[in-house]
Amino acid sequence: NKLKGQNSRRDLKVNSFWDFWGPLLLTVIFYMGVRNYVAEARYIPSGSMLPGLQINDRIFIEKFTFRRRSPRRGEIVVFNSPSSFDKKLLAQRSRPLPSSLECGLVTFPLLSFLPGIVDTACEAYIKRVVAVGGDQVSVNSKGEILINGSFVQEPYVEKFCSLTSKGLSNCKKINTIVPRDHVFVLGDNRSNSWDGRFWPGGPFLPENQILGRAIWRFWPINRIGALSRKGHSQQLSQ
Repeated sequence: NKLKGQNSRRDLKVNSFWDFWGPLLLTVIFYMGVRNYVAEARYIPSGSMLPGLQINDRIFIEKFTFRRRSPRRGEIVVFNSPSSFDKKLLAQRSRPLPSSLECGLVTFPLLSFLPGIVDTACEAYIKRVVAVGGDQVSVNSKGEILINGSFVQEPYVEKFCSLTSKGLSNCKKINTIVPRDHVFVLGDNRSNSWDGRFWPGGPFLPENQILGRAIWRFWPINRIGALSRKGHSQQLSQ
């Protein structure tokens, strides 16, 4: 009887543990599965995509499209930080890259706001694809682009790089050919965006580093709408 009572108390403790932690663990597993393979919500932390995407806008990114095809010019993509793939940035690291599981855990909404917990390699960036594999791309000192010799109209860009009286600019010029399975990305705010022009290891984003395609802004409410390839959100409500 004494042994039976001990087993009952042990079973009660086990059941109590799973009653509390079981639903939480299942929720985390479900969230991670959806986030990695279906879609996820992100917020805009900087002004690199102004004016189309404002700081603190909330957007959805979907993860199906680029399993079927490569990115296209004009699409807005979310991708892994250059700290996770840029060769020169990798060479500066003092510790190994975190695993995808580690990054998933430290960027979990309940943890990501804790200071110092997120490795820079786990961060994500959002930019616009302006050139794809095989394209000859040129970017001048204002941030204007030519693709395969043709000037590209970009109605979504309002802030090009300013020039001095001598025609000088803080923005870097680029003239290169995008390799296969890579894209070239820029921020819409050409005067204030750390993008392919400035990455120390090279200007190209490998397609396998892209997390998904930004398709929908769900916050703030007065600017809810689909994100078009032309850059402006199609207003659904005012």
